[in-house]
Amino acid sequence: MIAIYKKEMLSYFSNPIGYVFSGIFLLISAFACCFTTLLSQTYDTSTYFIIMIFALAVLIPILTMRLFAEERKMRTEQLLLTAPVTLTGMVMGKFLAALSLFLGNVALSCINFIPLYVIASKEREGLSYTETNIGPVTSQLLGCLIGLVLLGAAFIAIGTFISALTENQLAASIVTIAVILGFICIGFLSGLINIRWIRAIIDWVSVYSRFEYFSAGIFDFAALLYYFSLCFVFVFLTIRVYEKRRWG
Repeated sequence: MIAIYKKEMLSYFSNPIGYVFSGIFLLISAFACCFTTLLSQTYDTSTYFIIMIFALAVLIPILTMRLFAEERKMRTEQLLLTAPVTLTGMVMGKFLAALSLFLGNVALSCINFIPLYVIASKEREGLSYTETNIGPVTSQLLGCLIGLVLLGAAFIAIGTFISALTENQLAASIVTIAVILGFICIGFLSGLINIRWIRAIIDWVSVYSRFEYFSAGIFDFAALLYYFSLCFVFVFLTIRVYEKRRWG
């Protein structure tokens, strides 16, 4: 698994994909933070994270579209299948490489929030533009960051599975965008439906509905289990695809 992981990490920066992903991610996060907090004169970061969630629908496929599709297109898939590594190790190596690059960019994007704490220090000197306690702000920010990381991991697992189904990277990216947007947007339909049991099902399926707990600064173990379950299911399905392909 480690060899696969290293290979994938190197491949992200031996071609433009890693740089494109990082550049777009950091650019979107910087502009979103600027317009939703600093220029709006607020400490509330919920709008920023909503923008970033929708941005992930386009950014995550950049990471995942080539993971397995490129192997099939370049006819190197058989080398993977016959390599001295388990299918679980192969899939996890690729998944963790994409996740590592994503986590690195999330960590770098945290630089955007430094001005909030600079403003907070001025607030104590009587130079503030809002009446906000930095404690709740920190709690909300940490909750949203944890939620964003969990969402990103789930989306990467989905993209990894879809990439394993085709050799066309463009098709993999388009389908991944559609599926991720479906998972996100279904949560917004809940408020438009008056039938309680249907709304309950939608809220249970929606990745955004569960993210709302984190955005309120609440660490919800049920939401944590849900995101881990999504990762497990789609990674497991990817392994099953290659088990069938190895013996098919």
